[in-house]
Amino acid sequence: MMKKKTEVAAAASPYRTILVTFLGWKVFLLAIAAGSALIGDAYDTSASLALLGVSESASASVSASASSFDSTQNNNNTNNGPVAQLITRLSSWDAIYFVSVARRGYRFEQEWAFGSGLPVVIRSIIKCLDHLGLTTIGDETAGREGSSALPEAIVGVLVSHAAHLLSALVLYQLSVLVWRRRLHALVASILHILSPAGLFLSAPFAESSFALLSFTGYLLLAKSCHAEQHAARRDVYVVLAGVSFGLATAFRSNGILNGIPFAWGVVQSLPTLSRRPSDTLRRLVAFGISGICVAAGLVAPQAVAYHRYCYAVSPGSDAAVWCHGYLPSIYAYVQEHYWNVGFLRYWTLPNLPLFLLAGPMLVILTKSGMEHLTPGGPRPHVVDKPAESARLLALVRSAAVAQVLLAVLAVSNYHVQIITRISSGCPLWYCWLADSLISERKFASRVVMFMVIYASVQGALFSSFLPPA
Repeated sequence: MMKKKTEVAAAASPYRTILVTFLGWKVFLLAIAAGSALIGDAYDTSASLALLGVSESASASVSASASSFDSTQNNNNTNNGPVAQLITRLSSWDAIYFVSVARRGYRFEQEWAFGSGLPVVIRSIIKCLDHLGLTTIGDETAGREGSSALPEAIVGVLVSHAAHLLSALVLYQLSVLVWRRRLHALVASILHILSPAGLFLSAPFAESSFALLSFTGYLLLAKSCHAEQHAARRDVYVVLAGVSFGLATAFRSNGILNGIPFAWGVVQSLPTLSRRPSDTLRRLVAFGISGICVAAGLVAPQAVAYHRYCYAVSPGSDAAVWCHGYLPSIYAYVQEHYWNVGFLRYWTLPNLPLFLLAGPMLVILTKSGMEHLTPGGPRPHVVDKPAESARLLALVRSAAVAQVLLAVLAVSNYHVQIITRISSGCPLWYCWLADSLISERKFASRVVMFMVIYASVQGALFSSFLPPA
């Protein structure tokens, strides 16, 4: 009885429940990060050097780094407080690339492996703060050699927190619209907050912003399913979804998989072309524009890099090696050359522990996706509107295909351990796990326990610059 009353109370004020859960979880994770700073120094000090304003040329050698660090430390006492130490711990691993690119743009070849979305957002916010006269955040020396990247790191952390909260709220709306069950939607949103991505959704990483834009895209597509009787509104929703997915792809390249719902829609629309040519053509155009938007999120940065390194090369200089490829892509080259990313390249015996760590999340993604693709799987149901239910089912199944394909790519091509954080942008498995929890399936509570334990341990390791990341 007490459990039922608690569920009713939580469902009666879902946004408050989401906010309270979010704040509690973030305090817990940030306490872990702060605690790691008290225990000892991080394994790698590159974040400290960048955030304290040590020049990249000076930090190229150990001796130069040490002398530069000492001199910078004396001149940047304000950067040594508890907040700065916490921000430094959150700027571990790839976060330092996002922060550095936000500070002074893409300078080194390997930095092109990281999407431009987050650096652009951080830089834009810093510029706005500068215009408002908030010079304590917007440093007039930003982008110069040796300038501190602490302002960018602070803004990056704030952006990640805001995007994570908003993505939980959007996921709630999406779940209500598709599944028509508010308690189910609330549980799914809470599960997103407790994602095994952990501190990656608090640090200056692209995951939380990617999740927000992906969930928003699916929400707009769900709205288009309900707007079939209003063709213009339906098509506008579809195009806006494409824009949202395209922006998501600018944050993370795996956002290209969000183009699957549009390809699915094209295949479903073609049989109606002879019966309803005008409406179908308009719908196909909407799907086409949306697909172009998704692709643009990945292609546009590649075009910028091609112009810089292959076309606008100074006289006497040679174009970059990757410029001569059949499909010249700096992203593909950097991933292969610097990170050894490629088909089955991660399949080595030393990486076996990482496959084992990724195993639970791979199973969850695959199992939840395949269940939605089977004839007897979960089906959205709109009372007295079978056509609307069918459109929602098609959307759910296209999302399931994208989710399963992501798991396959993680096993075959990616550094497999990243699946625990990039899965945070897939809405379907949260809804599936929420339904399993409400149905009191035994494995569901164990999955939640795994999520909490993994995020906690990973938080301590992440903030100490220790793997996996």
